Formats: sequence, C-alpha cells, structure tokens
Amino acid sequence: MKAVPETATTPDILVTGANGFVGSAVVRELVARGAGPRVRVLVRRPVPEWMTDSGVTVWCGDLTDAACLTGSCTGITTVVHLASQVGGDPALCTAVNERGTGSLLQQARRAGVPRVLYLSTCAVYRDGVHRGAAEPGHPDRRAPPGSVPVTDPSSATSRSRLAGERLVRAAGGIVLRPHLIYGEGDRHVVPTLARWLRAVPAWAAGGSARTSLVAVTDLAAVIGALALHPGTGRSGDVFHVAGPRPLAMRRLLTLVCELLDLPLPTVDLSLGEHRARTRAVLPAVSDHQYSLLTRDHWYESSRIWSVTGVSPGPGLARRFAEAADWYRETLGSGDRSPVLR
Repeated sequence: MKAVPETATTPDILVTGANGFVGSAVVRELVARGAGPRVRVLVRRPVPEWMTDSGVTVWCGDLTDAACLTGSCTGITTVVHLASQVGGDPALCTAVNERGTGSLLQQARRAGVPRVLYLSTCAVYRDGVHRGAAEPGHPDRRAPPGSVPVTDPSSATSRSRLAGERLVRAAGGIVLRPHLIYGEGDRHVVPTLARWLRAVPAWAAGGSARTSLVAVTDLAAVIGALALHPGTGRSGDVFHVAGPRPLAMRRLLTLVCELLDLPLPTVDLSLGEHRARTRAVLPAVSDHQYSLLTRDHWYESSRIWSVTGVSPGPGLARRFAEAADWYRETLGSGDRSPVLR
C-alpha cells in the first residue's frame, strides 16, 4: 500500500476505477470543476501525469485485497465507486464486484463516510423488451403499469454487479444504471456494432429496435454533480442514466457506418434469418447480447437530469464527432475489441 503525499487541500472524494473508461472521464470532470486536489484515486496501476499534475492523489490498492484498502477512506466524505470487473472468470467478477465492493464499504463505514455513489448497469435487469422502463421505487407516471423490470441478470458480470449494488443500497448509497455508454475509450459498444456490421452487413428487422445511450462525458457530468453536491439524491436511490429520448438502432448503425466509412446495409432480414447469420459468423455473440442489439431496450431517465440539473448533452451526432478520431484510430483496421456485454 502506498499513498502519494497529500496536497494542501485534503482529498475528500475517493474515486475507484480512475484508470478506466468511465473513471478517467469522471476524474477529468472533477478536475475541470476545480476539484482535483479534493480527489484521491484508488488504483492498481500508475495514473497518467495529467491526474497528478492536477493535484489528484493516489492510493495504490486492489479491491480483491481487503488489507490494502485499510485507511483508503480516511478523511473521505464521498466514495465514487466506478471500478468493476467486466467479463472473464466468473469467480473474479464476484471477487471484484461483490466482495471487493463489500470490503470498500467496510472501510467507508469505519471512516464514517456519509455518501457512496456506485456505477452499475441496466444489464442487471432480466432480458426482454424494455420500453420506457421505470426506476425501482420511482415508477414514472408516464410509464406503463408494471414497467419496472425484474432484476434477474443473465451474465456473471451483471449478477455480481447487482450483488454489489445491493450492498451499496443497503448502506444508504446511490446507484446509477446506464445502458449503453459510448465515447472516447469505449471498447464495447461501438466496437461491437462495427464488428457486427462488417460480419453481417444487413438490417435486422429494419433496425427498428430502440435503445438508450449516454455519452461518457455526459455520464461523467452527472457523477461529478452528485459527488460535488452531497445533498443531491436520496439514500438508496437508483437512477437510470441515458439520453432523454431512445434512439433507433438504424440511426445508431448509420452513424457508425458514417464514422468508420463502412457501407450502409442494403438488405433487410427478418430477426430469425439475421440471428442465424450472426450466429454463424460471430458465435461469441450470445442470445442476450443479440437481444440488446435487436429488441427495444430503453429506460425512463428524465429524473437524473432533473435532480442534478445537468444537461443531457448535445446529442449522439455531436458526441460521435467528438470521439471520431479515437474510434477511427481504434477500429479502422480490424475488430480486435471484445463483444458487447
């Protein structure tokens, strides 16, 4: 265990997963808001220089090693828990996402931390058609009756993240559930779509399925607002985090084609035929993952923007343009990225 000496401003926000896709965006957001010296990051690997140059301090530790977490929450008033294990060994998912979260919460309790924010996922819901799905405990008046989905995830990753969020809510923390996250650093959503389009250049049932997305910069703005304004949100709250309107997969795939100079599909296949072709050329795509791409999965998300006062951003086209160079450099010459989870 090693802590970098603290600056004149004592850190009071602990961020886990700061080297990750969402974590690095959240630290950038906090730094941009002038809170760099207030941030301590819990990481396993060295952080980029821009973090330490901004006054961020470092605590080297691993969620799977409870001993090295001792003292990590001293002086902290808000824990922003973004670290997670996605995919891989189910036992490692449990060790990081459930037991690791429990160990971190234990340290938070010992240090008297009053506020915990936890990044989960809409993948904790049972797979199915989700149209305007409401948040648990806060069904929206505009949502159809019974539209709060059942939490019954199909993957080891999501089962362990659900276990982690239950621990957080039991401790009075706030849970955030985005669906699909895109932007600079994305190695799942757009990479999966690009791989899919290259392997099966056809629309699935016209591309009519609708989905919820959020840009990583807009998600980071929400998390930054929650971290810096302790009175925002209530104990045990669950928030969906997505753009205010669902997006048709046809529109999303068209933007991916434009971004990566891929030809637009000219063939429209039934879901049965499209699934068969996908299974033949991309056997790693599970039925659940295929469902995410071809059936409605969109979630009522207006409450988070209202509660935090954060703008949901300028929309997909602008955010795609901002990440265009990164996506082209990453995806322009192959499909080495993992499959959407």
